[in-house]
Amino acid sequence: MGVKKKREMQVAALTVCHQDLETLRSFADVEGKNLASLLLRCVQLTDGVSQIHYVKQIVPLLEKVDKNGIRDPSVQSCLDILAGIYFSLSLKNPLKKVLASSLNGLPEFFLTEAIHSFTSRLHKELNTTDLYSYRKVIDNISSCTENFNLGRVSVNNLLQNVLHFLQKSFIEILEENRKFAGNHIVQTQLMNDLLVGIRVSMMLVQKVQGFQGNLWKTSTSPMWQSMCGLLSIFIKFLSDDDLLQAIQSTSGLAVILFIKTMFHPSEKIPELISSLLLRSVDCTSIPEWFICSCRSLCCANVSVSTLLFLCQGTLAMLDWQDRSMGPSGETLLLDTVHVLFTLSSQIKESTLEMFLSRILASWTNAAIHTLEFSSPALKDSLNGNSSTVGRLLEYVYTHWEHPLDALRHQTKMIFRNLLQIHELTVKGADLVTDPYFLELTKSLLQLEWHIKGKYTCLGCLVEYIGIEHILAIDKSIPSQILEVMGDQSLVPYASDLLETMFKSHKSHLKSQTVDSTWIDQWHETWVSPLLHILCEGNLDQKSYVIDYYLPKLLNYSPESLRYMVKILQTSIDAKTGSCNSRGALGALMACLRAARAHGHLQSATDAWENLVSSARIKQGLIHQHCQVRIDTLGLLCESNRSTEIVTTEEMQWIQFFITYNLNSQSPGVRQQICSLLKKLFCRIQESSQVLYKLEQSKSKLTAESELTKDQPSITLQQYKNFMSSICSSLFEALFPGSSYSTRFSALTILGSIAEVFPVLEGSVQTVYQLSQDIDDGRFQTLMECFTSTFEEVKTLAFDLLMKLSIRATQFQDSEKLQDFFQAALELSTSTKPYDCVTASYLLNLLIWQDALPASLSASLAQQVECRDGDKSAAVVERNTLMVIKCLMEHLEEEVSQAENSLLQAAAAFPMYGRVHCITGMLQKLPLNSLQLVSEWRPVVEKLLLLSYRLSTVVSPVIQSSSPEGLIPMDTDSESASRLQVILNEIQPRDTNDFFNQAKILKECDSFDLEDLNASVSNIDTSAEIKGKEGKTCDVTAQMVLVCCWRSMKEVALLLGTLCQLLPVRSVPESSDGLLTVEQVKEIGEYFKQHLLQSRHRGAFELAYTGFVKLTEILNRCPHVSLQKLPEQWLWSVLEEIKCSDPSSKLCATRRSAGIPFYIQALLASEPKKGKMDLLKITMKELLSLAGPINDSQSTVPQVHALNILRALFRDTRLGENIIPYVADGAKAAILGFTSPVWAVRNSSTLLFSSLITRIFGVKRGRDELSKTNRMTGREFFSRFPELYPFLLQRLEAVANSVDCDMGEPDRHPSMFLLLLVLERLYPSPMDGTSSALNLASFVPFIIRCGHSPIYRSREMAARALVPFVMIDQVPNTIRALLATLPNSTDQCFRQNHIHGTLLQVFHLLQAFTDYKHRTNSDFQQELTDITVCTKAKLWLAKRQNPCLVTRAVYMDILFLLTYCLEKPTKGNQPVLESLGFWEEVRGIISGSELVTGFLWTVRVPGLPQYLESLTKLTITAVQTVLAETGGQTRDVPITFSQLLQSPFPEVRLLTLGTLLKGFSSAASGLGEELLLLAMKEAHPECFCKILKILYRMDPREWLPQTELCVHLTPKEFLIWMMDIASNDRSEIQSVSLRLTSRVIAYYLQTCEEKRDSITPELKQWVQLIVLSCGDSLPMNSRLAAAEVLTSTTPLFLTNPCPILELEDTLALWRCVLILLQSEEQAVRDAATETVTTAMSQENTCQSTEFAFCQVDASIALALALAVLCDLLQQWDQLASGLPVLLGWLLGEGDDLMGRVESPHQGEEDYLFEKAEVNFWAETLTFVKYLWRHLFQLFCKSGWHTPSSERLCHLQKMVSEQYHLLSLLFRELPPTAEFLKTVEYTKLRIQEERTLAGLRLLAFLEGKEEGSPLVLRAEDSPVEASQLTVPRTKAAC
Repeated sequence: MGVKKKREMQVAALTVCHQDLETLRSFADVEGKNLASLLLRCVQLTDGVSQIHYVKQIVPLLEKVDKNGIRDPSVQSCLDILAGIYFSLSLKNPLKKVLASSLNGLPEFFLTEAIHSFTSRLHKELNTTDLYSYRKVIDNISSCTENFNLGRVSVNNLLQNVLHFLQKSFIEILEENRKFAGNHIVQTQLMNDLLVGIRVSMMLVQKVQGFQGNLWKTSTSPMWQSMCGLLSIFIKFLSDDDLLQAIQSTSGLAVILFIKTMFHPSEKIPELISSLLLRSVDCTSIPEWFICSCRSLCCANVSVSTLLFLCQGTLAMLDWQDRSMGPSGETLLLDTVHVLFTLSSQIKESTLEMFLSRILASWTNAAIHTLEFSSPALKDSLNGNSSTVGRLLEYVYTHWEHPLDALRHQTKMIFRNLLQIHELTVKGADLVTDPYFLELTKSLLQLEWHIKGKYTCLGCLVEYIGIEHILAIDKSIPSQILEVMGDQSLVPYASDLLETMFKSHKSHLKSQTVDSTWIDQWHETWVSPLLHILCEGNLDQKSYVIDYYLPKLLNYSPESLRYMVKILQTSIDAKTGSCNSRGALGALMACLRAARAHGHLQSATDAWENLVSSARIKQGLIHQHCQVRIDTLGLLCESNRSTEIVTTEEMQWIQFFITYNLNSQSPGVRQQICSLLKKLFCRIQESSQVLYKLEQSKSKLTAESELTKDQPSITLQQYKNFMSSICSSLFEALFPGSSYSTRFSALTILGSIAEVFPVLEGSVQTVYQLSQDIDDGRFQTLMECFTSTFEEVKTLAFDLLMKLSIRATQFQDSEKLQDFFQAALELSTSTKPYDCVTASYLLNLLIWQDALPASLSASLAQQVECRDGDKSAAVVERNTLMVIKCLMEHLEEEVSQAENSLLQAAAAFPMYGRVHCITGMLQKLPLNSLQLVSEWRPVVEKLLLLSYRLSTVVSPVIQSSSPEGLIPMDTDSESASRLQVILNEIQPRDTNDFFNQAKILKECDSFDLEDLNASVSNIDTSAEIKGKEGKTCDVTAQMVLVCCWRSMKEVALLLGTLCQLLPVRSVPESSDGLLTVEQVKEIGEYFKQHLLQSRHRGAFELAYTGFVKLTEILNRCPHVSLQKLPEQWLWSVLEEIKCSDPSSKLCATRRSAGIPFYIQALLASEPKKGKMDLLKITMKELLSLAGPINDSQSTVPQVHALNILRALFRDTRLGENIIPYVADGAKAAILGFTSPVWAVRNSSTLLFSSLITRIFGVKRGRDELSKTNRMTGREFFSRFPELYPFLLQRLEAVANSVDCDMGEPDRHPSMFLLLLVLERLYPSPMDGTSSALNLASFVPFIIRCGHSPIYRSREMAARALVPFVMIDQVPNTIRALLATLPNSTDQCFRQNHIHGTLLQVFHLLQAFTDYKHRTNSDFQQELTDITVCTKAKLWLAKRQNPCLVTRAVYMDILFLLTYCLEKPTKGNQPVLESLGFWEEVRGIISGSELVTGFLWTVRVPGLPQYLESLTKLTITAVQTVLAETGGQTRDVPITFSQLLQSPFPEVRLLTLGTLLKGFSSAASGLGEELLLLAMKEAHPECFCKILKILYRMDPREWLPQTELCVHLTPKEFLIWMMDIASNDRSEIQSVSLRLTSRVIAYYLQTCEEKRDSITPELKQWVQLIVLSCGDSLPMNSRLAAAEVLTSTTPLFLTNPCPILELEDTLALWRCVLILLQSEEQAVRDAATETVTTAMSQENTCQSTEFAFCQVDASIALALALAVLCDLLQQWDQLASGLPVLLGWLLGEGDDLMGRVESPHQGEEDYLFEKAEVNFWAETLTFVKYLWRHLFQLFCKSGWHTPSSERLCHLQKMVSEQYHLLSLLFRELPPTAEFLKTVEYTKLRIQEERTLAGLRLLAFLEGKEEGSPLVLRAEDSPVEASQLTVPRTKAAC
């Protein structure tokens, strides 16, 4: 929102040669008033902007000269110098345009001389022979023809010379381009020169007068010969595919333009061009010059691109807007589009596809122009029903889902133009009733809403025929469009369509209605669905609607805001929202936010007073739904006026918001909070500048400029106080133990403050300076942020410190700085990876703030001397150099030790930390502008050598066959010796030889240390390795592996950084860089070696990162030898892959390890604007290797090729350039899947998966066949036409083999892949009947694939068939499939065939019933016909069919039919009843095994599936009978009770699920059966569902029956349930806990007199709740506990007469507080419901101002404590409850010594061992809230507790703890915050808790009366920050 500074214009100054300068001096007059004097002063200036002022004075000066002045030699010389100046200026220099513009006003009597001067200067330019100066000459020719009269006349005078120069320059530049093949930089420049030259040639023909007339059109004319020569060159360019396509495209334009200019008579030009496009040129009827110049165009074999660009030239260069071409022009128009249709099927390359779409759009524009004056024949050829328009529509339908946005945009233009074309052909007709438009609308509406093209085309249709017809077809269309706005890819299209529709609708309604009643109808149609989405829609849907649709609606109809607010205000209390729903309050805030941001609210005051109350704002700021909080904050922060005053209320609300919203776990929410607050700070800054100006001017505020009702000084002071308060809150949020989320938010906001309110020099006033509020404590707080394990926090803290105008030396003495530096050095060798990151930031801070210790400066100052220059930059550079030298000295020593013992290095000094610190320092240093270059060179050289040495030490582990798994995870005393043996043996075992020779692994039972010592002399064999602190420790495999791969990672990043940042020296002795060419080559070889040989994924992935940086530099490098390195490396590795040498070190396992990364880096860095030759050649090689091979050939190259192809197809950087190879890649993957070698099949599968993603897009949901990841068959096969015959042939071969009757069936593994592709295709109603791409050809083969003997293949064939059958053909297809099923009398049939057919029927029927666009009557009739056919094969569902699998599928079909046809039609009985269907179904059930019993003693195949299908059908039949008979069970084939008694859990589970899902009277009457079943149920899922049903039932229905049914009293049943809840840890535990709580609540409410009898059970239940809240339990247990607490809140937590003892009640409250601090958002939200319930009770609703509100867990924690304190007062239990609450405050029960010392134990043993960590809970936040409410409670009540034993115990404990803290602080090292972070943080937290306890205890004893008591841990080495707690009453 900040004001952008206007960028100063940079203008290069003009200069003249020495001779011209002397001439000007000789002619300059004494007074300095003549032209020479003016020019002299001008050229002596060095500022181009100032020179413009003088140039503009030239013509006014000459206008004062009389006509005799033309003979003045000074004027003539000056004009000549001006011409020279003009031609010397670059094309883009503003001086050139200013000079041309000025000279256009030259007096007439000076024109002749001026023309002579410019002509002679231009002639001199044209004689240039330097090829690299040609571009400047061409630019000058161009500028002469652009709005410059003198230049145009000069060019016309020298037209022959200009043409000759252009011809010569084209020839020479083209030849030069061939010489520099491979040099991308030079070639790119030369190509651009050619492109500009062609454009200038066209400009000459179009603008220069010399081409008017026919005098030059003679064969002997030099101009004619030059034109012919240029035409020949352009045709050569047009056909040269090695040139850029932009050059070919422009050449196509030039060819047509030149033909149009040169050919005579012009009437025959359309006919000639038609013959060229149709390749039917009659050479006997055209001039000889044309044949000579255009010979290549007259032959038959013209390339696709040539024809395409000729079509483009035809449409762009000919005159279509008048009748000049006549009938032949109309013929040419039709011929052109037919040629384009032909080309459309031949083009594969994406760039040519893009050209084609643009050309087709141009053709539609030309057709529109032509139709305005056309003949009736052309109108007939172009009406909507014509074949031409039909094919264009097919093109639109095929490409409207294309992945290229630009191409999709062109299809929209084509479609819109087609509508206009049809309108022109039926001029005068009513478009709304036009059959073509009606049919088009109908077909578009039938499409699914996931098709992007539907939106754009419907939008175009609405623009032509309006919205009324569409709404008449379906009024719910606005709602349907809003429903799809949860998909981000569809949102822009949907919102644009809605905007088009509601604008059209409003215009129509306004025109139809006189009064304003139309607005209600408009609101009902467009606003009401919006409000429904805002209140009830899902999160993504609402977010996108607010961002895209709502602003458009408000911008078009601002008056609708009050309608929205009115509707939402009335429903806020009813729809309060939750964690998953915004409710009406969220919708209201979203609307108001959008309105204010877009300027629809006049002011904030207007909004608060008239639209929303202050209470609603506060509710929104702490609402449970995060987006409601964001929208409310946005309402406060955003404004369309950047200088709008921030009101006092807004500042108070912002402060309130920050208190509770910093700790957000969602990164998106944090980002939005920080962004919105930054907007607010910008408003404060910019409005303060206005206020300062007002204050300075001391003018009264008028009505026009009124900004605030207060005086400016008052507002400015409020701003200052507010910003200071905000910063205080943010620094307080950085307390010890604060979460990552809190720190990230606080530091980001502080960084925004420092950025928005910068330190300004001079007299500029600013309202706030953060630097002024930084003291020692806050500086220390920021320094401690470096100890965070999250690097983002370190980065933010470092950036903030760099933004502030403070120095470390201001707050720390030299001794402390020395400690910081030593701590950084120690951290850089820590075994914890995040410690080296801390060291890097710490060192960088000391470097940039010039705070290095004096000892380091003294030791190295003599070696480093600063030169003149920027002092601060020189100091930073000097400091960096000193620290890097220091680190390198340590690193060199450590590498030497690691060469002797890698184990010792891994345990004591992992070297990667040093390298990381060096890389971090280099990245922050501007290496391209170093001052100490000579000092840096030896450092860089030594650094490279050190990196290579380090890499050599660790590479054996990384390059071993199995770096992750080979080293054992031993931690016993022998681990060191075992590691030594392994480190000696881990040589690569997976070379290419692995595939050719069997390996025998030797067993080794024991290790002989003496033999080991003898054989491994270079490795230290001591089993005891000394750690960092001299302690003996075991070296685990994790430590060795981490040390090695992180070292490789850091070396790779360091080398990549060096290549990217350091300038390269052309020769070793030059002074222009730090790296030599040889060093760069060495780095490249290093990357090559490790990428091709490393086995550890982390190592080669990070080496890839560094290698990418290197390749990007090489491709931009001016050194040709370096430029060609990527190409040489590529050929080298491809040859090594092809040769398949057994001795090759290339990794043939692990998906080829780093090889794909290596080739990916080489290809991805190739310039995208070029021809991508490396990619083309590489893909050709790889695809040839990936194809099927002979048995005698090695499969290793094929495996490599498949793996590399997978990586390339996944690389998004290659974009559309990889698409032309998708078809061949798919062929290779499908054929490779049939290989007998497992490695080939595995790689083929991975490649196929990548291709599926590349073709159909990334899967965005769980649905494997999501509509957004599918494609129409037309689009698929038009993009990949080669796959149509391939897939069809392969599918036919598969179908023939699986359907054969002879012998063992061939399983054809490729069937799986074929069906995976085909099931993602679907026919579109827009596909037409194109035989070339007809999907019907696949249908018979897919049906036959359903006969496969493999179950999975039959399922896939069934799913694949569905999209291939058009929805209107589904009933016929189903009937045809049913007809193929055998009859009961048939003797021979295959169950596999039956099963496959039934599966296809089932999936087709399911798709048919899900289809939305159908009329109910047709649907019912078609299903009735299908039901009749189904009845004919009912024997397949009966016992006559022995196969349970096929019986199950047939029953699924019956179930589906009952689901769709069970509702009666109008005036008739239900269809199924009329057909006798239910009678047949009941017969099947009565004869089934459910009724008669099962004969099998063992499980038979398909039994579970059969039981599930039979049970579903049975339950449906039972429910139908019960519905018809009103609950009577006499006609029921089987009852629910019988189903529950089934011995099969599948039957019981489905029955119980039905009872639970449709809970009704059927379940309520089964209490006894459920109790009996619960006691004997052994199946866990069934038991769980029984408990859930009992929980949902009223306990009065079943609890009294327990004694009668299961011989347990209610109390015994309760004990039994609690035992289950205590012992089980599955879902049953959660359900049993809920049921137990329900039973207890029922028992207490109904049996008040027996309450005392269950006191022990109540205590047990409380303990059960407490245990269920533990962090170690699954989340479901804690959710159940939260739900139980919510349901029992009125009974136990807030009851005015407590039932439980105080200790138990407080234990339950403690559970609520624990759950509110859970890490899981769902648990916190559930616990928040408990607090909301507690606040809403009659006796507690006055405790807070947020009763009955949905609040977030952050404030719910404070609110819960407020309610609890209020309840203690109500219960008169303050004295009893106080010790407990003080115990919570102090963390009573925790062992302080254990907490502090525990981190030392085992810290080194398990590097990645993770304990339970809560990243959300903040101990001190809880302590702060509890302290605040206790203090307020004591102050308010005026109560002083008597001295009690409990308080005495607490006082004693706190005092002892305080003393212990002081002792522990003394034991810590000086920089404990860095070196002992965990222990230091825990001590700090405990110190704060102890201080809070001491203050409260002191207050209770009367020792604290007025001001807070300040206590500190005496003699502590650190200053303990106090809890900052306000004394005023809190908001909550």
